Amino acid sequence: MPRIFTRRAILLNTAISALLVGHRSEAATAVRFTFDRPFDGTMTPFFSAAARGLFRNEGLMVTMDSATGSPDVIARVAAGTSELGLADLNALLRFRDDDAAPPVKAVFIVFDRAPYALIARRSRGIRTLADMEGKTLGVADSDLSYRFWPDLARLNRIDATRVKIEKISANVREPILSAGQVDAITGFSYLSALNLKDRGIPADDLAVLRFADYGCAAYGQAVIVNPAFAERHADAVRGFLRALIAGIRLTYDNPAQTIDDVIAQIDGASRDLELERLRLVLNDNIVTDEVRSHGLGTIDAARFNAARDALAAGFKFRKTLRVSDVVDDTLLPPADARRIN
Repeated sequence: MPRIFTRRAILLNTAISALLVGHRSEAATAVRFTFDRPFDGTMTPFFSAAARGLFRNEGLMVTMDSATGSPDVIARVAAGTSELGLADLNALLRFRDDDAAPPVKAVFIVFDRAPYALIARRSRGIRTLADMEGKTLGVADSDLSYRFWPDLARLNRIDATRVKIEKISANVREPILSAGQVDAITGFSYLSALNLKDRGIPADDLAVLRFADYGCAAYGQAVIVNPAFAERHADAVRGFLRALIAGIRLTYDNPAQTIDDVIAQIDGASRDLELERLRLVLNDNIVTDEVRSHGLGTIDAARFNAARDALAAGFKFRKTLRVSDVVDDTLLPPADARRIN
């Protein structure tokens, strides 16, 4: 059965512990950070930064909780209910397409490659993207991976008219694929594929076709910030990012140890499942070849434009957003401080 996670707010650094830092006399800056989904192993770098005192050393008192998706996170950050959050950069693009939207921006790209994927059953004759012609694809209308499907089909010369689209609720995609009611679904590679294995589908019957492997340029999850907080507390945002980078390095160097920093916060967690989830994301989405070359957290304007245009094939924009409209890279540490080996 799939695991059930609770949405508890976890106070990870207390005011008392912040005041115990001998060289700091000022009060810690309180930061409310919201994830876009219930806690899981992929969030380990954040929890390790908290558990190992990295946020505290930056003079921060960080509270973490979870929302019901990227639009919910963006709404909370825009309203100031949360100062910082983790949200899909492409959901932020859709939000900022509204002229009346508050100027929420991303300040750190966590997922250099979006985790969008098509998860299929090999037993239904699907091993590559080209095999989708004549098959049925289950999609949730709210799922951003589905919005990239039209451009992905075009890039890979797939006749999209020969792929039957079945609109389904996001929370039944995996059961429907498991029951054989569709041939494939769209979703996140590190969620749907592992959850299906957890439901008992043999690993060798699953084909995980990552959009990034087929030419999709999209970035994924990013740290976003409330604009008023960023203006008043720029140093706190910089400190948060420094601590997060250190947390990513710790996690990448030793995922088997750092996974325990998040396991305690997940009710009924399977350590093996969450460790596998973490390792997948570290290698597929966070520490990519591009990140090794340019450092953590950054974004390439030309690639951003390509991803924006790809998203526009599945979502009608009112205006053309530039990278500077949705990303503020001025709070990033220098490139040398963002390197990872």
